[in-house]
Amino acid sequence: MNQFLFGTFPYIALAIGILGSIARYERDPFTWKSSSSQMLRRKQLIVGSVLFHVGVLVIFFGHLIGLLTPIWIFDAIGISHGAKQTLAVVAGGIAGVAALAGGVLLFHRRWTDPRIAKNSSFWDNAILLMLIAQLVLGLGTIFVSLGHLDGHEMVKFMSWAQGIFTFDGAAASYIADVAFIFKLHLVLGLLIIAVFPFTRLVHILSGFAAPFRYLLGRTGYQVVRSRRKEVLPANIGAVPIGRKTQMPQSKGANASDAMPKPAE
Repeated sequence: MNQFLFGTFPYIALAIGILGSIARYERDPFTWKSSSSQMLRRKQLIVGSVLFHVGVLVIFFGHLIGLLTPIWIFDAIGISHGAKQTLAVVAGGIAGVAALAGGVLLFHRRWTDPRIAKNSSFWDNAILLMLIAQLVLGLGTIFVSLGHLDGHEMVKFMSWAQGIFTFDGAAASYIADVAFIFKLHLVLGLLIIAVFPFTRLVHILSGFAAPFRYLLGRTGYQVVRSRRKEVLPANIGAVPIGRKTQMPQSKGANASDAMPKPAE
């Protein structure tokens, strides 16, 4: 089971996440967005969104750099494993608390406002709950990490993550003896990657893909409301505002018969 969860499942999750995102963008580009509800409970949205997004970004890049940077680079620049572990606990703890507070605010707003709840899809609620659960697990790992401030446990996770991306068949064995809460944290993280293409999280990629999309001449779709009076052409049934309407002609009548005649 350990080999499947941490040696095989990571590749399954990454494949679904990458290929699924590409397929969704090519097939349903109009769904590649995060539906806005900013007109409802705006203050709670702003506070919750800022806390959540800033916290998650710090955590994401902290994990990305901390796990995928080769160990010899930290050794070369003089950062010990213990110092790296302490930095991860402090910075990750602060960012995790901020993100969790923001996530709870967003969840409360989504579930207690009937209008927002009615317009929320299953995946909108599911992914938010998954992210909150992941943050709780991540904060829970801090209490375990406090007993390993020498950085020995951190090296195991670095070896595992780098082993996955270098196709090391023994990667799963590097974390075989870590605490259960760490394993649960990793499995839920992989599940989030797997369901990524089916949720509103895909809008994260928009910021990274935007420069390349414009270089390729694909500026994307933009839905706007026109301020002009003539919204639709008159020849398809729309009547321009400010113009007089013409009486419909009866079938078989000549144009001259349909026109009003002056009084004699």
